[in-house]
Amino acid sequence: MWMMVMFDLPTDTPKHRHDAHKFREYLLDMGFSMNQYSVYTKFIGAKDLCPRYVSAIKQYAPTSGNITILFFTDKQFDDIILIGDLDYRELPQSPEQFMLF
Repeated sequence: MWMMVMFDLPTDTPKHRHDAHKFREYLLDMGFSMNQYSVYTKFIGAKDLCPRYVSAIKQYAPTSGNITILFFTDKQFDDIILIGDLDYRELPQSPEQFMLF
């Protein structure tokens, strides 16, 4: 399961710029990868872990602007088409499965 966080946060005042920057840093600290400046993705693993991430993002979200969270299966995420400078950035790949004994 993949999680995508997209947001449109205001940057018209110093406080808004600070809040938007802190939110981006928070997503990176949580292990998200930046696909575009306001689009971040993370491989979550199991669907039952999603509410924990949603709750954390809600708690840390700035009070202004819009945040959208989408979920994708591995197959759906693999079907995403990226058009642009492919040498610059590729979509993150699923981490390899671990075998537990």
